[in-house]
Amino acid sequence: MSLLTIPLLLLTLQAPDSGNLRSRVEARIAQAPARAVGLYYRDLTTGSGDSLTVGSALRFHAASTMKVPVMIQLFRDRDAGLLKLDDSITVTNTFRSIVDSSPYQLDLSDDSDSTLYKGIGQRVSIRQLIELMETVSSNLATNLLIERVGAKRANATAHSLGADSLVVLRGVEDGKAYRAGLNNTTTARDLGVLLAAIANGTAASPASCQEMLAILSRQQFNEGIPAGLPAGTRVYHKTGWIEQVVYHDAALVEPSARSRYVLVVLTAGIAKNDDAYALVRDLSRLVFESRSGKIGSAP
Repeated sequence: MSLLTIPLLLLTLQAPDSGNLRSRVEARIAQAPARAVGLYYRDLTTGSGDSLTVGSALRFHAASTMKVPVMIQLFRDRDAGLLKLDDSITVTNTFRSIVDSSPYQLDLSDDSDSTLYKGIGQRVSIRQLIELMETVSSNLATNLLIERVGAKRANATAHSLGADSLVVLRGVEDGKAYRAGLNNTTTARDLGVLLAAIANGTAASPASCQEMLAILSRQQFNEGIPAGLPAGTRVYHKTGWIEQVVYHDAALVEPSARSRYVLVVLTAGIAKNDDAYALVRDLSRLVFESRSGKIGSAP
């Protein structure tokens, strides 16, 4: 399936306040300067059955959201005794293209984290690399970890967990692969399934899933889904973006100790970051308020 070939508003809804939420979600998406939007919402509270999908089968460039299945693979390997999180990896900035094995390097100016580049030639623990990969979206940490576990293995694990159309092919900034159309891709549903597996303790061992949630709770980029929620709401999430190409946010939200839900919003073609943030923020707010019966007009 090619990227974004399914109509934008392929929508299915099962919710107590379905008509109101449906109309407001559609209206807010229609206002956005986006080429495509994918949304996946599912209440994980026992017996709820509340769900909403908008273009959830649309395929997008995954950007940094593909770092979630890489993290899952690392923790599963830890559970299996294949590695320890305190094992260390030598930091290097030379990687091989999946197209022809030619070497390439990451551009510091294109990475959201600069600290790891200061440690080239030194050894850094897998635990610290995972933290950098998820919380500040370090591309260098990601490529080092993908070399350790293998993109194919992370991809196979994602499929085994039910994210069966997610594709993890390679590390970040492989320019030759990008130009050849060999990209990491995902749907909103895929990411929602993976987050639900972490939340339910089935993505890896229950203890490892709790560790992954703790890492996701320390996410530093909170302009999307968290910004649409009341202050203090617990959010465990991973963002991903390529300037003027895609902006994504995939989250587990816990409004209370007895209530939690998965929300994933993927966007493509929004030129201005603030417009992308506003769309994801507003959709997050609409979903949250629909659960409380407090839907209001979008700002």
